[in-house]
Amino acid sequence: MSTLGLVRAHVKVQFLDLLRWPGYVVPTVVFPAMFYVLFDLPFARRNAEVADTTALGFIAFAIVGVTLYQFGVGIAQERGRPWERYLRTLPVGAGVRLCSRIVTAVLFGLITAAVVAAVARALTPIDLRLLQWLQVLLFSMAGGVPFVLIGVSIGYWTSARAAVPIATACNLLLAYAGGLWIPPQYLPDFVQRISPYLPTRMFADLLWSVTGTGRAPAALAGLALYTLIFAAVATIGYRRDERKRYA
Repeated sequence: MSTLGLVRAHVKVQFLDLLRWPGYVVPTVVFPAMFYVLFDLPFARRNAEVADTTALGFIAFAIVGVTLYQFGVGIAQERGRPWERYLRTLPVGAGVRLCSRIVTAVLFGLITAAVVAAVARALTPIDLRLLQWLQVLLFSMAGGVPFVLIGVSIGYWTSARAAVPIATACNLLLAYAGGLWIPPQYLPDFVQRISPYLPTRMFADLLWSVTGTGRAPAALAGLALYTLIFAAVATIGYRRDERKRYA
């Protein structure tokens, strides 16, 4: 089977595995939209000029939460499962495993983000045209990749118990400091100074560029750098875990 076929087969298996757990899938998909309704919807409805910005920030938050937190914790827990041990006996390299993880996590993140977008479209004066929504889709796919790799790195470098608090802290701190919940100009001064260097802020800038309030080239360059760094960290962690458990 070709490499592309192997990636496709792994993605299919991972999606079917997720669908077997509705108690996990439904809250994961609904949580970011619920968070948006509780904390940002009233603000967005009163201030139409920031409705686009806040909705796009929560679309980024939905993708980051799924890719970094859910998949990072999931990998740490799966490492001890018999199914994972079986997969490690197959003649499949780390590249195929990582690619399939990235595709599955980004697709799942897009489903979660679509719920946020539907809520924002129905309940706020968000004003994006079809072409802008298509840009949001493309940028969401590209911007989600480094967060999958951060999650995979956490999954392979930490224990199952440690992965939960570490991934939770990373998810919440990066979302807050990146300005995904509130516009960056409302953050404390010291947070505003570090915010532009965080991957969440770069992801937000990428999405905000659709409305003319962010710079896409700089954001893409920063996210590409984070992708390279955490691709290396995740690959080393995968091979380290493989040597430790199966050598």
